Amino acid sequence: MLSITTKLFTELTTQELYDLLQLRSEVFVVEQDCVYQDIDGKDQKALHVLGFKNEKLVAYTRIFKPNDYFEISSIGRVVVQEKERKHKYGYDIMKASIAVIKNYFDETKIKVSAQVYLKRFYNNLGFFEVGEEYLEDGIPHIVMIKN
Repeated sequence: MLSITTKLFTELTTQELYDLLQLRSEVFVVEQDCVYQDIDGKDQKALHVLGFKNEKLVAYTRIFKPNDYFEISSIGRVVVQEKERKHKYGYDIMKASIAVIKNYFDETKIKVSAQVYLKRFYNNLGFFEVGEEYLEDGIPHIVMIKN
């Protein structure tokens, strides 16, 4: 069972910031063998949804209100530590993130830039493909929207 908390950038402890950047790097840079600039200057505007198991960060997303990243609310940097994926924590952190968007921004329309291989995962959460696939940092992605 995940313990999920939401924080503004200014509310993150130094350790939480370190842990979330480490988790993102572990998955998006090392595991996916993708060289890209994860620290992109957008974390300061985001809400950070942190999923802890036994006080260790194992799942994470960042959320933007409309017009802070896209024209509508969005969820990005969706990540679950590799050894914890079997527990389906991706669904837990995403459901919590969808609820955060509703609670904080009173919005239900949400955009994600999804890695193509995760389409079914996002479909199961009510997201649907919009437009054509595209490459982002060498990885096939597709825009997906939840209304």
